[in-house]
Amino acid sequence: MVDNHQYNASSITVLEGLEAVRRRPAMYIGSTGERGLHHLVYEVVDNSIDEALAGCCSRIDVIINRDNSVTVIDNGRGIPVDIHPKEGRPALEVVMMTLHAGGKFDSGTYRVSGGLHGVGVSVVCALSEWMEVEIKRDGYIWRQRYERGKKATELERGEETSETGTRISFKPDEKIFNNIEWNYDVISQRLRELAYLNKGLLISLKDERTEKEEEFIFEGGIVAFVEGLNKNKRVLHNPIYISADSEKMSLEVCIQYNEGYTETVLSFANNINTIEGGAHLVGFRSSLTRVLNEQARALKLLKESDQNLEGEDVREGLTAVISIKISNPEFEGQTKTKLGNPEVRPFVESVMSEKLSEYFAREKDTIRAILQKVVTAARAREAARKAREAARKVTSESITLPGKLADCQERDPRKSELYIVEGQSAGGSAKQGRDRRFQAILPLRGKILNVEKSTLARSLSNEEILAIITALGTGVGDSFDLSKLRYHYVIIMTDADIDGAHLRTLLLTFFYRYTRPLIENGHIYIAQPPLYLVKKGNIERYAYSDNELRNIITEIGEDGIMVQRYKGLGEMNPEQLWQTTMNPETRVMLKVALEDAEKAETMFTLLMGIDVEPRRKFIEEHATFVRNLDI
Repeated sequence: MVDNHQYNASSITVLEGLEAVRRRPAMYIGSTGERGLHHLVYEVVDNSIDEALAGCCSRIDVIINRDNSVTVIDNGRGIPVDIHPKEGRPALEVVMMTLHAGGKFDSGTYRVSGGLHGVGVSVVCALSEWMEVEIKRDGYIWRQRYERGKKATELERGEETSETGTRISFKPDEKIFNNIEWNYDVISQRLRELAYLNKGLLISLKDERTEKEEEFIFEGGIVAFVEGLNKNKRVLHNPIYISADSEKMSLEVCIQYNEGYTETVLSFANNINTIEGGAHLVGFRSSLTRVLNEQARALKLLKESDQNLEGEDVREGLTAVISIKISNPEFEGQTKTKLGNPEVRPFVESVMSEKLSEYFAREKDTIRAILQKVVTAARAREAARKAREAARKVTSESITLPGKLADCQERDPRKSELYIVEGQSAGGSAKQGRDRRFQAILPLRGKILNVEKSTLARSLSNEEILAIITALGTGVGDSFDLSKLRYHYVIIMTDADIDGAHLRTLLLTFFYRYTRPLIENGHIYIAQPPLYLVKKGNIERYAYSDNELRNIITEIGEDGIMVQRYKGLGEMNPEQLWQTTMNPETRVMLKVALEDAEKAETMFTLLMGIDVEPRRKFIEEHATFVRNLDI
């Protein structure tokens, strides 16, 4: 068979300059949705952060302009503007218009760099409708403009100045991005995180659309970060701070235990949140376990016949931040957020073992408070292990669940959905209204246990929690395995009242504490059932908010209308529930995302933790904002 389409050298297309970025933007920034859009800001800010890491920048200002352009200003050295010896054009042009060009590849320019993980400011230039750069350097202000990755003006030398720094303004290209509206909170969270990780660096954010602005500067660095994560928790001791430098690495660690039962450990490499961990996290955990075992033996809290403390024992109630800065980081893993450098683990282990042992030799009260906590955890470990084994056993067996799971026919998890529903009445409607080919229903009998106040062993003995774990198939905690997830869409569907909100919070607390990768990988959703049904003659419209209700009434007229308020899912018949809340063609769902670990920790502890006073204060301060309260 002869192929009439010739394939030869003339068939090969060579994309010039930054055209490859514009043709395949998702290859460079992950997506052209909200996450990819905000990555543009991070790339520009990363350049300024690298100047701070080099000790040449003390302030970074980020401005969201009214036209949805963004300006990033720093007081660093300024991007070089002299002629590049090989390219024969200004170095600024090379940086802005050439992929993989910059000072990050020369260890003499930047000892460590967060930008190595990214794709470079040239990609931002390529994906922007326009970009304007202003450099203060070599005694003058220099300016140049680019449009969609191409030079729009020549580099111009302006007025004289004794200052140094870089100012970059850009507007994302609406030909690339469907929506160029910036989310203030998303940018704010990242800038706050960067300020924590770069002690003493001032980062400001201003939104000229709303006049909202903040400044972040933390002289305490990651110590302040840990204190923020432990806000509203009962801590056992003051934060323990450890730092060390070598020729190629710089390490900072902060540790603080609280009276809770969950572990909160955040790890970073060159300011990048390594959510998949890596060598630095492994080194931290192994050294912490070893040192606490040595201390427990030395203080006779463990007898010779006692087994060693295990990792899960020493991590109960632990809050920690690990930040390593390294030249030539090697990232791996599914999302390139796992540090792979083999030399990192022994460095972290050595530093941790030496510094922790020295600290505990001085602070006897601190080590005794910690060991009392972890030894108690070790004594409860066997009970937890038995409960976990029971959960694993139930998960692996095909039996009728206590929650009466109505499973779907589809066996491909990528096409399957699990609705976790409040109550038998709503569960009955959901079972009748669903598409049984790909939608499974798990009704819960009443509220689940508040895991924020419970040990793992007690949580796993709760019938409703066990039913959820069994249905998911992943296990929990150390035995969690995302590859065993039976449904890629896990949807919380509760009534739109106070009881429903309480159950949602209990479920989200469980997912956050024991199956956090489900949230981090985008598997948890919240269904949005309508609040009202508006009828007028043959017209039927559903309203999902009070504002939408008012708009519908205005649109169809107030005369002769009937408004039905849904207090529960069970008040809808199966067909109504399908059309409004479960039909993939018409439903609205909220995707649960974890953008800010510190805020999440604070809120779950505040709402679900043991201390009543902070919760009472929160309710008193926010009570005036409550619009609908079902009693």
